[in-house]
Amino acid sequence: MIFEPAEIDGAFVVAMEPLTDDRGWFARAWCENEFRLQGLDVRAVQTNVSFNHRRGTIRGLHWQVEPFGEAKLVRCTAGAIFDVIADVRPGSPTYGRWQGTHLAAGDRQLVYVPEGCAHGYQALADESEVSYNASHAYALGAERGIRWDDPAFGIAWPLTEAIVSEKDASWPDYALEVR
Repeated sequence: MIFEPAEIDGAFVVAMEPLTDDRGWFARAWCENEFRLQGLDVRAVQTNVSFNHRRGTIRGLHWQVEPFGEAKLVRCTAGAIFDVIADVRPGSPTYGRWQGTHLAAGDRQLVYVPEGCAHGYQALADESEVSYNASHAYALGAERGIRWDDPAFGIAWPLTEAIVSEKDASWPDYALEVR
């Protein structure tokens, strides 16, 4: 596995290293030892899968507060997405910034989202599917969110069409703490 540091402190784009032959390929999408060598202690306690009928669908941006914070390892398994991490950790050197990564089925890439960062994505193709491991189970009451069009972050989504759930559209404006 190849770990490429991302723009957000503690985030990575992870490339699988396939072993190929005439049948196809095999690769590891997660290896506890390799993640630990990068200083990442990821327990995969829950795997989530989301399917999106239509391009333009936006899910997120969500995170869970302590003691239920979760790191995520995200992969697009069908279609394509624009994956977004927003840093909402006040002590982080990249606090208040966001980054986007294009992921597509077959590209053999994953995104590691550090604990305490908000995460979401926009489906770039109809029938896109996303699978991600989370280091903590979902905890009702611990979830927080940022609205997809929150001016505090100014995320440049690649598609102007936005299909958003009522819950995700109703998050209040995020107030960035002044440092």
